[in-house]
Amino acid sequence: MSMARVLGMVLLIAGVVLIIIGVVESRSLANSLSSTFRGTLTQHTLFYVIGGIASAVVGLVLTFGALGRSRS
Repeated sequence: MSMARVLGMVLLIAGVVLIIIGVVESRSLANSLSSTFRGTLTQHTLFYVIGGIASAVVGLVLTFGALGRSRS
């Protein structure tokens, strides 16, 4: 198994964990109040969700994409 594929799997798992943390945090009291008064989520929640999506996409590309294929 190539190093790129291992790194891709780690990034994919980390991305999924960050997305889950962001979704759980989006249901917190602070985010409920922020959504009520400002109409948006807090910055921490957005960082978790956006960072998780970016990490998961890069992980998918490295694991299953052209960069993750071993050339033999």
